[in-house]
Amino acid sequence: MKHYGFFRSSAAFRLRIALNLKGLAAEHVLVNFAKQEQLGDAYRNVNPQMRVPSLVLDDGTVLIQSLAIIEYLDERHPNLPLLPKDPKGRARVRGLANLIACDIHPLNNIAVLNYLRDELKADENARNVWYRHWVAQGFQAFEALLAGSSDTGKFCHGDSPGLADVCLVPQVFNAQRYECPLGGYPTLMRVFSACMALDAFDHAQPMKQPEAAFIR
Repeated sequence: MKHYGFFRSSAAFRLRIALNLKGLAAEHVLVNFAKQEQLGDAYRNVNPQMRVPSLVLDDGTVLIQSLAIIEYLDERHPNLPLLPKDPKGRARVRGLANLIACDIHPLNNIAVLNYLRDELKADENARNVWYRHWVAQGFQAFEALLAGSSDTGKFCHGDSPGLADVCLVPQVFNAQRYECPLGGYPTLMRVFSACMALDAFDHAQPMKQPEAAFIR
């Protein structure tokens, strides 16, 4: 398999975590956002959406969108399942994952931030206010959902890491990068710390990727 990604992409971060949890190897192919390689014809031919990650399977099939890729891997490699067996549990975990992947992240990804800067002429302070607003709104809900449920354990759902944790950790990294206040989310941050104690999460973090040494 080939994993097309970029070290600072939180969606690619999710996929790295999932691959690590599953013990799966994939050749890393750098799509250098610093050089806007995602907009070039070479990568457009891999993924017309020009986003990362993309996963190219051994038979040449191209999968896009991190959650869809991760669920594919979970179905094909059910060791250490990332979704609960029961329908209610699966719905809860998917809901938590989607709160981040569908609500927080799309409003704060690089394409939106660049549009705010280039088209709407928002300065850095305004962009940071925008970013922190959507993180706070999403994390307040996420914290309440974790703190208010008996299904929350060491991790977002029970005592094994799953899809919700895979989405949470990269979003916390982003929040830290943008200096978002995180003191109001004790349950969320407890789960984050539990995740980061695992090699699968720690080894996937952005600054431990090869390109981090030469791209800033």
